Amino acid sequence: MHLLFICSQNRWRSLTAERLFDHHAHYQARSAGTEPGARVRVTAGHLGWADVVLVMERKHTELLQQKFGEELTGKRIINLRIPDKFQFMDHILLDLLRERLREHLGPEVL
Repeated sequence: MHLLFICSQNRWRSLTAERLFDHHAHYQARSAGTEPGARVRVTAGHLGWADVVLVMERKHTELLQQKFGEELTGKRIINLRIPDKFQFMDHILLDLLRERLREHLGPEVL
């Protein structure tokens, strides 16, 4: 299953989430950001690749729908409700990601 994690800058939250799936047997993950200065900016190609799109905040869903409405047709979008207050690989961020991912994807995910 292909998971695409989205935040604003693709430097802390979504990149941390992507790293959780490095070398995972059943999931592949990528990450991108919605803002012009993002490390990797989300494209239609990212959305086409993804089976599930996981955003950190509601504003990310809204931005994606505005820019990529057609590409999102039939895609499952999950809002993880994680605020922009964590650094890359922060232990609290990792715990939150694991908790929210298990909630939405099932206990076997991580």
